[in-house]
Amino acid sequence: METKLNETFITLGGYVEVNKYRYLYFMIMFTAYVLTLCSNCTIVCLIVIHKNLHEPMYVFIAALLINSVLSSTLIYPKLLIDFLSETQVISYSACLFQWSGYYCLAGSEFLLLAAMAYDRYVSICKPLQYPIIMRKTKVNIILVLAWFVPFCHSVVPPIILINKKLCNFTLKGILCNSTIQNLPCVTTVAITIYGLFMFFDLAILPLLFILFTYINILVIVYRSCREVRRKAAQTCLPHLIVLINFFCLLAFDVLLLRLETEFPTIVRFVITLQMILYHPLLNPIIYGLKMKEINKHLLRLFCK
Repeated sequence: METKLNETFITLGGYVEVNKYRYLYFMIMFTAYVLTLCSNCTIVCLIVIHKNLHEPMYVFIAALLINSVLSSTLIYPKLLIDFLSETQVISYSACLFQWSGYYCLAGSEFLLLAAMAYDRYVSICKPLQYPIIMRKTKVNIILVLAWFVPFCHSVVPPIILINKKLCNFTLKGILCNSTIQNLPCVTTVAITIYGLFMFFDLAILPLLFILFTYINILVIVYRSCREVRRKAAQTCLPHLIVLINFFCLLAFDVLLLRLETEFPTIVRFVITLQMILYHPLLNPIIYGLKMKEINKHLLRLFCK
């Protein structure tokens, strides 16, 4: 612990051989961050510029990619600074902010994926009613709720923990995650229960809704012609890949880190890096390659 001007600092103890490989780590993460920003922002700009992409499905994709940029910006700059620093520390207040922001954006990701699943359900199962159901006003309300609801959920835990007395000043990780709850001298039952409620409300419920919509889509598609099945596979498969990838990574962070099992530092380090690297980079690749209209505009852009 370091104290400067009454500020408590937390040591991030999840780094492996950082003194030996600091410049290698820095170059890898800096390259990944630049690629993440460029790839996500390119597709967002294409969706904004081209009017034929101003449909609900593409608007939700743009929101999802913006969410990836925000979560990467929340994590990468601090990581890059830590790789070049002699000591890897973060103020307790900044740690609470990073933790809260990370789970807020993770919750937004699930709600946006649920919105995309609903959009596909209406498009495939109720095509004649699609323009009426998915109006611009409704899409805007869904987007606002997708960010506002997780924000309301995520501001509560930092308020509970901010004034708690700390007995532990080392986090077993390279970023502030759910293990921050182990730092206070007395573990608060309320924060544990609230965390599980948050996980159920922002992850499990959207996941169940997504599964319900895709089961209905599969039933309708199974009874339809080949062209409908092809269209459904083309638009739904990217969403399912993103959902499975994101849920598996988040399940480790939320559930396994809450268990008392002592994971080796190298295991935590590698899995956390995968969580940071893969998902923000995977989204633009999947939507850029698998979504026909986006892929068409990307090819035109790069061919020029």
